[in-house]
Amino acid sequence: MDKPYHHIYKNGKLFAFKNPEGGPKRNPNFKWNWKVFSEEKKKLKINYPPEHVIDKKNVLENLEKFKSDSYVMWLDHASFIIKLGDTTIITDPVFEKNYGPLWFGPKKYIDSPLTLKELPEINLFMLTHNHYDHMSIRTIKNFPNKNSKVVIPLKLGKYFTRNGYRKDNVKEMDWFDRVKINDDITITMLPAQHWSKRWIWGDGDTDRSLWGSFLIEYNGKKIFFACDTGPAPFYKSLGEKYGPIDLGFGNIGAYNFYPIIDVKDKSVFHANPEELLSLMKDLKVKKVVGMHWGTAILSLEPIWEPPVRFKAKAEKAGYKKDDAIIFKIGEIKKLDDLIN
Repeated sequence: MDKPYHHIYKNGKLFAFKNPEGGPKRNPNFKWNWKVFSEEKKKLKINYPPEHVIDKKNVLENLEKFKSDSYVMWLDHASFIIKLGDTTIITDPVFEKNYGPLWFGPKKYIDSPLTLKELPEINLFMLTHNHYDHMSIRTIKNFPNKNSKVVIPLKLGKYFTRNGYRKDNVKEMDWFDRVKINDDITITMLPAQHWSKRWIWGDGDTDRSLWGSFLIEYNGKKIFFACDTGPAPFYKSLGEKYGPIDLGFGNIGAYNFYPIIDVKDKSVFHANPEELLSLMKDLKVKKVVGMHWGTAILSLEPIWEPPVRFKAKAEKAGYKKDDAIIFKIGEIKKLDDLIN
């Protein structure tokens, strides 16, 4: 049997992973400069309108109001609650005040709209990759619904099974694997143009675990939840095979690392708003939710630029402006209003 292109073997064993063939590559001579990043970061203003974060009282009232409906709620960064009938999904949850181990890593400038104890009952924990702004060991350890099913990329199961989740509920997936969650929901994991790493210093564990996006099929509807991704040619073939898709979630922030990178507003691994709209169009996604912005400073674009550019460029990418969807932190939108 042929080994998949994205698998890297060492001494006969699966060792690491790489992006699909033909995608953009990081400059091998690139070196991160923490000093420059820190200096440039200080120039950014944390200025956002107060309506960006919904009042806690309203959040709790809306959870009760919509508890019998299918809905989407934005918790944080790439973390959403997606309720589909009787199944409630959580994506990439990080409930701490920073993205990183202990007190290290970028601090959030917003508070999470819910605590772990205030979550509705979660039936499916969906995790795209192991970066600190997506995978929190503290959240995994303290998660209140450890009987939930878990779908994750290859090599990430240990973080759940060692923290009290049942092994038979934890499903590691490779690209194009498909799993039936229940009679209503099927999940397929698809490629993304990204990478993985937990150790902060050196190459360490770079790309030792897989990363991936999830296609959720629910009662004749398709929802695409993207892993962080840069633009890549393979999205056209995915669109031919899996499209049309009713609703897509994708990263619109963390794309500018100039002057550390010598090109402004371009990243191999994080699409800018225009690139995200373009790759979603390649995927044949009908409506797009912009995520991965508005919670912490991870890059050097102004913090309120991503949603403005996302909405402004929608029509040029072939979408109606209203089809480029922005949530407020803590906001709930009914699925029927998002997919119609």
